[in-house]
Amino acid sequence: MLYVQSALMVCILLASSATVHAQTRVQPLLDALDMGSLIQIMREEGVEYGDELALEMFPGRDGATWRDQVSQIYDVDKMSETISTGMDAELADTDIAPLVAFFTSDLGRQIVVLEVSARRAFLESAVEDAATDQVMQLQDDNDPRFGLIEKFSAASDLIDTNVVGAMNANYAFYQGLAAGAGLDLDLSEEQMLSDVWEQEPEIRQSTTEWVYGYLNMAYQPLSEAELTAYLDLTMTPEGKDMTRALFVSFDEMFINISKALGFAASQFMSGQDL
Repeated sequence: MLYVQSALMVCILLASSATVHAQTRVQPLLDALDMGSLIQIMREEGVEYGDELALEMFPGRDGATWRDQVSQIYDVDKMSETISTGMDAELADTDIAPLVAFFTSDLGRQIVVLEVSARRAFLESAVEDAATDQVMQLQDDNDPRFGLIEKFSAASDLIDTNVVGAMNANYAFYQGLAAGAGLDLDLSEEQMLSDVWEQEPEIRQSTTEWVYGYLNMAYQPLSEAELTAYLDLTMTPEGKDMTRALFVSFDEMFINISKALGFAASQFMSGQDL
């Protein structure tokens, strides 16, 4: 369960009866994964990123007005609905019972608590930096623990998938920026894609550091046997389906958010009311 937010940083509306069904079917798994807490942390990450964006794009402007707009974009209910709907669609043909059973077991509950706690701790940049330094030291020392972390990351393709997600979000930001009313931006699709691809090496480097640092911090209390048991779950057909469903759902959520942020930033820079 891992999602790296882009450094730059619409779902289809179903009939109400279908939405209720979607939430009902996947809700036991979402509850077992403590998805509500994770989304709340992602909202906090987003609000913090909004502050960084303001300093970069329009320093000196009314920070309170912009922060209110960012807060509305990172709406927990909308974010949760996108994830629930996406997970239901992606797992329509998957038996989620083994997944729910694992994540409601003693080990599974411990893993979820560790993952959420590490994600929250990473809200502090000093904690993230320290975790990154620690895991890089493990790599330099050829510590077997790093090999296990690397294997876990590779099993779920965490690096490449997160890099693609970050680039998709960046592209959506440019789309929103170009679509914003009142700002004379002549950005062609080719220019947008070119700019995004130029960022790929930096995104890959920061993503790799984030993923390894996060995994090492989150799973540090686990024994090798316990981490291996978790790795075994991710390699099952149901585990692979869950990983794919999570990435697809979060990718859609961040694309929507990034596009909205770009549009809002364009309007804010042009001086229009948000």
